[in-house]
Amino acid sequence: MQNEDTKEFDNSITDLRNLNSISLRMSQPIAYLNTNDGTGLLAFGEGPTITFSGKGSLNQLQHFLDQHKGKYIFGFLSYDLKFDIDGLSSSNSDHLHFPDLHFWVPEVVVKLEKENFEFLQGKKSIESFDFINRILEEETDRNFHDLNTEFKSRTSRENYIKTVSLLKEHIQRGDIYEINYCQEFYAENISLNFELDTYFRLNELTKAPFSSYLHFGDYAVFCGSPERFIRRTGTKLISQPIKGTAPRGLHKEEDERLKNQLFNDPKERAENVMIVDLVRNDLSKIAERSTVNVDELFGIYTFETVHQMISTISCEIASETPFRSIIQATFPMGSMTGAPKIRAMELIEQYEDFKRGLYSGSIGYIAPNGDFDFNVVIRSMLYNRTTKYLSCSVGSAITIHSDPEREFEECQVKIQRILNGMNG
Repeated sequence: MQNEDTKEFDNSITDLRNLNSISLRMSQPIAYLNTNDGTGLLAFGEGPTITFSGKGSLNQLQHFLDQHKGKYIFGFLSYDLKFDIDGLSSSNSDHLHFPDLHFWVPEVVVKLEKENFEFLQGKKSIESFDFINRILEEETDRNFHDLNTEFKSRTSRENYIKTVSLLKEHIQRGDIYEINYCQEFYAENISLNFELDTYFRLNELTKAPFSSYLHFGDYAVFCGSPERFIRRTGTKLISQPIKGTAPRGLHKEEDERLKNQLFNDPKERAENVMIVDLVRNDLSKIAERSTVNVDELFGIYTFETVHQMISTISCEIASETPFRSIIQATFPMGSMTGAPKIRAMELIEQYEDFKRGLYSGSIGYIAPNGDFDFNVVIRSMLYNRTTKYLSCSVGSAITIHSDPEREFEECQVKIQRILNGMNG
């Protein structure tokens, strides 16, 4: 049964197709948070904005959020926000130049559910109905454009294996227990003329529950993330770190075998439980006494390209706890750093050869009542229109039991399906 918004939309389509003056308005900011279960949030249109980098970022953000209470607010947190939280900077190469954070109050926010939609913020107009229709048409269109580009690896196989061996020496000495080591694949002088098409092609490959498309200023993000960073519902927080990966099988029997193998793998379980302990410690900084709980340990979840081991940790917080305090306690997420977190991040800067920026950061939204939901930016492509630079990074957890060759192959499993798929 159609709601009133959908009926009005249907009645407008014939006239809209003859209005050549109405365009997709791709110059405006856009956020599409897509759960790939038939629902999602679509935000678009100019509105109050904060873009900030450096010391004091979170204080500036909290002031912005306080100014716009009662509104839907969308945005992202870069991994390099760690400078403001932990005083850790990066001198690694940066070709994307994303800010440390960017949030905005969209003119229009629409909740999508199957073929229906509901305006949550902003006024209905012919232009907004047309814009929603164009998005839905792009989502159902399968005539994707190939990127036709070759991605280069910033880290050679030889250097990757050498670095993993050096990181294991740090683990052997007791400097760290686990570290998430990442590498960048990139393409230069790329003109993306069909950005929505690029996003929906990536989404067709990943079909992930925390998928998102973000368009603002000179930047675009095509995100196929399977991982939730943190969600607030009332006074409850949950975090769902991913640690442990296995490839998909060619048939059902092989798929089941690989899932069982992942669940019982001592190394993968050790990786996962170390990050669970880290998240428990992070949440305990802001949790009400004795409320931190592991709701699920070693859950095995299947996605389009891989199987993942996911655990769920929750806690209760005081109702007045501000967004800034929650992020200060939990960001960057442990699944993308390692343990102990500070020392792991120091070694990440020492051994990685690129500045992560938004990769391993977070995209999400804050609702008018203060509830929020943010993902982990992995399985993603990041784009700077001015420099025409396209980046797609990947990482894996290194422990004392890691085999450097196997870690390299795990990264290839994660990344090649995306890179090959985007090129047709």
